[in-house]
Amino acid sequence: MLYQYLKVFFVGGALCMIGEALILKTKLTTARILVIYITAGVILSAAGVYGPLARFASAGATVPLTGFGHALAQGAISAVQENGLLGAFTGGLSAASGGLAAAVFFGFLAALFFRPKPKDYQK
Repeated sequence: MLYQYLKVFFVGGALCMIGEALILKTKLTTARILVIYITAGVILSAAGVYGPLARFASAGATVPLTGFGHALAQGAISAVQENGLLGAFTGGLSAASGGLAAAVFFGFLAALFFRPKPKDYQK
């Protein structure tokens, strides 16, 4: 069990470290980094690389944004096999809908309990 925790920690930490390095060392905005991570997850999933990584590191690979891209790609691939071309447009969101719903729900709860304030960009 400790070995599994270490795999999750190191793979998830490596993905987060790459993102942090992109924030600190480049002029990329966080929105662009988000798109890069999701797109990388889709591309690596379509290439057959991300599936074995997700099986190896479980939550360390599926929780970061690359895992969201992987879920979108796998959902689209399986929906195309079942429903044809229409599945390419519907399958990704169907596969990732649980994560999206959880993000909205927990974001709403956080807003209720912690009183968010808008970020001041004038400084």
